[in-house]
Amino acid sequence: MLNRVILIGRLTRDPELRYTPAGVAVTQFTLAVDRPFTSQGGEREADFIPVVTWRQLAETCANYLRKGRLTAVEGRIQVRNYENNEGKRVYVTEVIADNVRFLESSRDGGNTNSGGTVREEPSFGGSGNGNRGNNNFSRNNQDPFSDDGKPIDISDDDLPF
Repeated sequence: MLNRVILIGRLTRDPELRYTPAGVAVTQFTLAVDRPFTSQGGEREADFIPVVTWRQLAETCANYLRKGRLTAVEGRIQVRNYENNEGKRVYVTEVIADNVRFLESSRDGGNTNSGGTVREEPSFGGSGNGNRGNNNFSRNNQDPFSDDGKPIDISDDDLPF
């Protein structure tokens, strides 16, 4: 059995952070994902997909994601149901995210009111693949690979191949 989904879209509003009675953080937001075709009228349509994150990932999303920000989400689809006040059964389909990747820094076009400047594409969550969740990149505006006009001294012993 396999239940995996990967989405790339923009947030329709700021994430909502709440805590369960046991103190577990949960964040909900909606991702607008463009469809790969246009309607008969030539309009581009989108699907609005609810996303839920839990624990540390929820707090990180609440701190850094904002309305309009381009975001990638990886997780699983979950369908739950409940009985509303009128006695009707209501079904809810949502994505339970276990990895969220911020695809824009706050300066790239999303709203700029995030809690800090993120220069690269940090990802949070996941299962320890690579450097996910580590923000080991420079937080200043200096590019360590900028051309200062001097030749780079690299020996064959420094190359990985």
